[in-house]
Amino acid sequence: MTEYDYDLFVIGGGSGGVRSGRLAAGMGKRVAIAEEFRFGGTCVIRGCVPKKLYVYASQFHEHFEDAAGFGWTVGETRFDWATLVAAKEKEITRLEGLYRKGLENAKAEILNTRAVLAGPNTIRLTADDRLVTAERILIAVGGHPTPHHDLPGHDLCITSNEAFDLPSLPGSILIAGGGYIAVEFANIFHGLGVETTLIYRGREILSRFDQDMRRGLHAAMEAKGIRILCEDIMQSVVEDADGRRVVATKNHGDLVVDQVMLALGRVPNTRGLGLETAGVALNEKGAVVVDAFSRTNVSSIFALGDVTDRVQLTPVAIHEAMCFVETEFRDNPVSPDHDMIATAVFSQPEIGTVGMSEDAAAKRFDDIEVYRAEFRPMKATLSGRSEKTIMKLVVNAADRKVLGAHVLGHDAGEMAQLLGVSLKAGCTKDDFDRTMAVHPTAAEELVTMYQPSYRLRGGVRVP
Repeated sequence: MTEYDYDLFVIGGGSGGVRSGRLAAGMGKRVAIAEEFRFGGTCVIRGCVPKKLYVYASQFHEHFEDAAGFGWTVGETRFDWATLVAAKEKEITRLEGLYRKGLENAKAEILNTRAVLAGPNTIRLTADDRLVTAERILIAVGGHPTPHHDLPGHDLCITSNEAFDLPSLPGSILIAGGGYIAVEFANIFHGLGVETTLIYRGREILSRFDQDMRRGLHAAMEAKGIRILCEDIMQSVVEDADGRRVVATKNHGDLVVDQVMLALGRVPNTRGLGLETAGVALNEKGAVVVDAFSRTNVSSIFALGDVTDRVQLTPVAIHEAMCFVETEFRDNPVSPDHDMIATAVFSQPEIGTVGMSEDAAAKRFDDIEVYRAEFRPMKATLSGRSEKTIMKLVVNAADRKVLGAHVLGHDAGEMAQLLGVSLKAGCTKDDFDRTMAVHPTAAEELVTMYQPSYRLRGGVRVP
């Protein structure tokens, strides 16, 4: 029997890789995990966590304004970008320490180096050009923002990676993209006082979300003062004599801004990883091809998380990691369940969603009931804001099963988490109707919409 240095070698110290390594090591397996940058991956270091902290920071200017309607007098306010950046760095450093401590407590070996495949069971550690072997190798290296190399002047632009640590806050910014990263950063920068423009080639932002969520958020963002240019693209970026960016667009002429951010999707971190050497198959996007159990075409090599181009969400990578350990080390085959995943867009207002959009449901089912409520949240009645909350349930009329639930409004992400439990359990509209409301809350609307707003039969709307 071949003797390997490790039972499991994990390449990548993000959420999925760390969870896999920690669980396997906790079972007494010989585990090593290699990370060339910082432990915590995209989510902790340059994604979800710092983004949410910046979302909080960007909301305070509205909180200060709203306070007057409730009798508070707020004095002069000032924002300091450097203070926020330093506070963010302190927090993610703390979290990285917890990731490392968890691995150390489980007796996993931490390797601060880039690791590349040298064969089906062999890994080369680039820091000291050393070869090690493992019975199983797990690829969990995540992805990175699309650099958009075909855009002339792309090197003058930033991505979400750099946005968190700019030396100073720009006076104006143009953000290219219409997905959740672009939308979230547009709201963040605007909330911090930056003149913000969003440019997107599609007809509407957030193309994969329900139409009411997309349109409602679009209207809310424009009402705040964010300029949104749909059905347009950047053609080039140059730097003028004052160091500003001059952006040539297809339909809106030249735009002059202090900074340009590209949020045009993400690509897997598979280049230069030695996957070809080991014979690991990639798809047309450069993602690792895996089966339902995160196995590649090479029996000793596995992959999970964003590098596989399945669902690019941190909780999904963690779930895939737990399934991987259960399957490979507990002799209990478990396949990750990617159905009915709740998610949130931390825009302002937020979007929380789970299940099918109205359009998707109409294409799959013959008779759809749509329950929709749009209202001014209670807080806005005294603050004077005109912002609206939208809630929507998409129901299959044949069996009354709730196919999708969508919320646009404050704390929508929190609601989506609990709605995810309900829809995952297969709840029907009758279950919602039998549930007592919590009053006064915005969420009570979800259980008090007794009559459908309209129906869709054969994809056609009827009263």
